[in-house]
Amino acid sequence: MDRSGYSGRRMRNFFTSMLGALTALCVFAVGGFLLFLFLLGAIISLGARKTAAAGAIETGSYLVLDLATPITDAPPEFDLGALGGGRNTPLQLRDVTRALRAAARDRRIAGVLIMGSADPVESRSGYADLREVRGALAEFRPAHKPVKAYLDFADSRDYYLASAADEITLDPYGVIFMPGLAFEEMFFAGAAEKYGVDFQVTRVGRYKSFVEPFTRRDMSPENREETQRLLDAVWASLLADIGRARHLGAAAIQATVDAEGLIQPEAARRARLVDRVAYRDEVVDALKAETGRKGSPDSFKQVALADYIRQLREPRERDSGREVAVVYAEGDIVDGDGQWGEVGGSAFAREFRKLREDDDVKAVVLRVDSPGGSATAAEAIEREIRLTRAVKPVIVSMGSYAASGGYWISACSDRIFAEPTSITGSIGVFGIQFDVQRLLNNLGVTVDGAKTGKFADSLTFYRPKTAEELAVFQRVVDWTYAQFIGKVAEGRKMTREQVEEIAQGRVWSGEEARRNGLVDALGGLDAAVAYAAGKAGLVAGYRIVEYPEKKGLADQLEELLGEVVPDAARARAPGIASRLEGRFEAELAKLRAFNDPIGIYARLPLDLAVH
Repeated sequence: MDRSGYSGRRMRNFFTSMLGALTALCVFAVGGFLLFLFLLGAIISLGARKTAAAGAIETGSYLVLDLATPITDAPPEFDLGALGGGRNTPLQLRDVTRALRAAARDRRIAGVLIMGSADPVESRSGYADLREVRGALAEFRPAHKPVKAYLDFADSRDYYLASAADEITLDPYGVIFMPGLAFEEMFFAGAAEKYGVDFQVTRVGRYKSFVEPFTRRDMSPENREETQRLLDAVWASLLADIGRARHLGAAAIQATVDAEGLIQPEAARRARLVDRVAYRDEVVDALKAETGRKGSPDSFKQVALADYIRQLREPRERDSGREVAVVYAEGDIVDGDGQWGEVGGSAFAREFRKLREDDDVKAVVLRVDSPGGSATAAEAIEREIRLTRAVKPVIVSMGSYAASGGYWISACSDRIFAEPTSITGSIGVFGIQFDVQRLLNNLGVTVDGAKTGKFADSLTFYRPKTAEELAVFQRVVDWTYAQFIGKVAEGRKMTREQVEEIAQGRVWSGEEARRNGLVDALGGLDAAVAYAAGKAGLVAGYRIVEYPEKKGLADQLEELLGEVVPDAARARAPGIASRLEGRFEAELAKLRAFNDPIGIYARLPLDLAVH
């Protein structure tokens, strides 16, 4: 047998097979890519047809505001609404308020219908954002256009927004779950001790409680006092807004809330929290009659808020010399560029440098919705804001959170606006050091090494810090706190002693902050933009540009697919396991944001969210 000929044939067969496989792979890849482009084009085309169809708004239509739609401060990283969107596709706050105000003047729009309920996991709308939406809804009254709400299951956020309606209908089997505000915090000290992880902290401020979940099993007296005071202040503001809209006293609402817990339809009607009890089909039939479709198989004349917003898109062309820039600082403040949904110190400092040098931009509004984070990153941003303010106005608009590092970057502005329910202050600093020596030892792992100086390995987390090392960190924390106090004193034109009285890590509501001097005026983003334009001498006809800008389509394909596909999975309400999993993921995400070079932070307590 000719083994060389046999081997040659085998080799040729091998290369032939490999070439065939590679060819098939290339064809598959190219075909798959072309198929993807075809499908993407079809989606875009469908979205365009949907938008075009929505453009034909019939006179007498109701604008439908779905409470399930999340509302965010910053524009989305990629505008999924342009591809057709869905009820879980977020809407930007400024788009929502601008559309509602336009609809109040639009002769085609007969009124507003509020319906649905917010997803407890997906909803990102804080009470400060919802108050701005309520303010825009109030403009329908002078236009003599009704605002109606239909609720089946309404939590506190749902009802707070719906209470702005002239008429509220509750389903006969519906319920209002508005028991008050609550704050819950996870404490990890027991788990850390069990598994051999230790935390060493340095801090300034008796009320700076962020580190407590790592060092305690429950809330400290100062933390409990502070949290209770804040919840009481925010709740009082909510009751006052609801009471004015429903012509009720706060005490009467509180009595119903405490007596009922889950407020069922008849109890809600007796307490005048709703106007009537009716099924959805009865509400729809009434709207059909009102909009001229009584007896028609079609539903009442309507246009979804998202579709209406798409018609009002502002032109993208620059308006030379007459621009107000709105910069969204939303999320944890982190060192470096950060990711979408984080406030990267380097990225935002770079953005402000560009705006400072852009002659077309006459004023800047910084919209802050951040609990803070890295002190180093906050200072990088604050420095550029200070330099920008020297050549053009810089106005701050506080969203739901503008505290700790969020206040650090706000203090040096020309004027600060906040909503009564905004959470701000928390002027304090802490450092946190991790030690996993016991964990490693329990696994049979030890760590050893060499160094050239006493503090050469002081940032290690393989062993606990020595008393000398902790003293060094405490000295840096004390210095950073002193700098924080000085910046607030200078920016707010207060003495250091006055700032000290309201600092110590204390957290304030927007209303309290206005009284103690940390905030200048109550108002939302629109009020801040109008003030900035006026201060820059732009009376009318100015254009608003927003930063950070959306990324290009090529950069977003992966994220786009990740957002579109899960919608079907989110159609069902999440169960207890999903919510618990989400809570742990959120806590880990906050820990991942801990990237200050020296471990010094100015941040609100862990997940200070009220529900």
